[in-house]
Amino acid sequence: MVRTQIQLTEAQVAGLKQLASQRQLSIAEIIRQAVDQVLRDAGVTQGDWEEKKRRALAVVGKFQSGLSDISEHHDAYLDEAYDYFHSESTTAQS
Repeated sequence: MVRTQIQLTEAQVAGLKQLASQRQLSIAEIIRQAVDQVLRDAGVTQGDWEEKKRRALAVVGKFQSGLSDISEHHDAYLDEAYDYFHSESTTAQS
């Protein structure tokens, strides 16, 4: 399994705690089950998911930004990139 971190609202945490207690499961297991359901509903099969995961992990560490604070400010850098590419595509269409 892969450890990840998410942010939830107070209401979501309270609901998860209650549901986990009722089902005698961990909050993590409730979340894993919910994610599995969303993936099934979206038509992402386990094989597709594993292939996508494999491809994503294959590029990890292969690129360097030269920025020392990328992990702290990735959202700002992503916004800049979206703005840049959006302006480039708008300019190309003119």
